Amino acid sequence: MENPFTVKRGLVVSVVKETPDTNTYTIKLSEDYTAVPGQFNMIYVYGLGEIPVSLSNLPLRRGVHVYVDHTIRVVGAVTRAIMLRVKSGSLIGVRGPYGKGWPLREAENRDIVIIAGGIGMAPLRSVIKYIEVNRERYSRVNILYGARRPDLLLYKYELDEYASIPNTRLLLSSDTPSEGWSHYVGFVTDLIKYVDVDVKSAAVFICGPEVMMRAAIKNLLAEGFRGENIYVSMERRMRCGVGVCGTCQLGHYFVCKDGPVFRYSDLEEYFWVEGI
Repeated sequence: MENPFTVKRGLVVSVVKETPDTNTYTIKLSEDYTAVPGQFNMIYVYGLGEIPVSLSNLPLRRGVHVYVDHTIRVVGAVTRAIMLRVKSGSLIGVRGPYGKGWPLREAENRDIVIIAGGIGMAPLRSVIKYIEVNRERYSRVNILYGARRPDLLLYKYELDEYASIPNTRLLLSSDTPSEGWSHYVGFVTDLIKYVDVDVKSAAVFICGPEVMMRAAIKNLLAEGFRGENIYVSMERRMRCGVGVCGTCQLGHYFVCKDGPVFRYSDLEEYFWVEGI
């Protein structure tokens, strides 16, 4: 059994600028590697430290190599160093994958609602890619994605591809209006009333700022969605990745080991939702 703290050597093969403070890095790994949507890696910058980052695409195998995508926003010293120092051709440390992913097998043959706010689209992008590849396994799909401004939306170059997936609706929102913006102006949670699914059985996947996820859950429950069918991806400071250090403890859970994806009904006592 592989030591869970083993750091793999990764080669950055491309860097895509998503927003002024966010890049997507494609990393080539020579070691055998498998992961499921919703899991995360610890990304290590040599001599500085490491951070947890969700996979933002399905791992792609080409010959003996595996390619993984990580979308990283500048929020601290390590992410700032990645933005400034890590280029195509840079070496970077990768350990993982860790955690539990989205329940895509459990959600088969059901309608799917994906709700993403800002950088929260990164862990959900792999869900969309998985559904696209396995489209016959799912019923109607509704994707709700919003950001504070249109220029802060991730993956703008492929949003049209999401909308072209059969039997899929893509609804976009911006908190503030902008010239040329033809989609909804307001919070992404406002779009929930427009979804076209069976609310009693649909599986809902949510990721974004916690205030946004709480608002989304409140609106979903008001529309008749069931708490046991709602899943959230939590963010907490994670250091070990395997539930040893306790840094990411949330109630009796460790986010790195028991999550980062949780069923809302399991997390309800620790995930305060106003008015519920």
